[in-house]
Amino acid sequence: MDRQELGLFLRSRRERIAPAEIGMASGSRRRTPGLRREEVATLAHISGEYYVRLEQGRAPRPSVEVLAALGRALRLNDAEVDHLHHLAGTPPALPDRMRTDVRPSVQQLIDRLPSTAAFVTSAAYDVLAWNDLAAALMVGLTDADPRERNIARRAFLGAGDSLFRVSDRDEFRRNAVLQLRATAARYPSDPAVQGLIRELQRGSEEFAALWVAHDVDPVPVITKTFDHPLVGPVTVDCSVLDVADRDQRVILYTAAPGSPDAQALELLAVLGTERMDVAR
Repeated sequence: MDRQELGLFLRSRRERIAPAEIGMASGSRRRTPGLRREEVATLAHISGEYYVRLEQGRAPRPSVEVLAALGRALRLNDAEVDHLHHLAGTPPALPDRMRTDVRPSVQQLIDRLPSTAAFVTSAAYDVLAWNDLAAALMVGLTDADPRERNIARRAFLGAGDSLFRVSDRDEFRRNAVLQLRATAARYPSDPAVQGLIRELQRGSEEFAALWVAHDVDPVPVITKTFDHPLVGPVTVDCSVLDVADRDQRVILYTAAPGSPDAQALELLAVLGTERMDVAR
């Protein structure tokens, strides 16, 4: 617990809130900007003396409940709440649900990568957004029902799946279990996450066996080869970018410029998804 920095942070957040924002009269007798200490304490339902000691760096570690109340009273955003918890030496509260809404700027980013197959996944492997080349490379992605766009589900339960004709299927399965275990720990009350894990445990003996190992250290995938029905094998380099504030990942598949694989991607970019139905 960094008592001095915690006190300074609380004071800075208190002083930025105008009394009128919370329905209090500003008045001419206020000598300091923002709210008074006792006003914050009242809003947070804690004692004024304890809040004063927090700002002065003399209080014991606040509980998770007190930190949550201070976050609400001081109108902190998600990043500020996390910072408050770190200063107090307390792990930030876990969100109840994973985010499945993709920031528009992320969609715009992947759309501007015409020679890269790019898509966005949730913490539970739901494919949330993609660009045209990803749709052409990952056969069946566009037409799939949203539930069937979960690549962990398709890797374990989709026998002969056209979306998952890849060289690293076994390695992906193992890594998916490790990632899902970490996701389950972050979202213990999210019914979508917990329901997916129960479904995979019931439907796949391989998943069930990997799950009971309790491993949580995935190995990054560097390359993978797609067995595409129109252009044949396409080997791509795999890069993963984290969208930390939404616990999402941007997956990028690229090939060396001028290589046969890059030429195959260029051909797929021209073909698009128009002939995919014929190929299937």
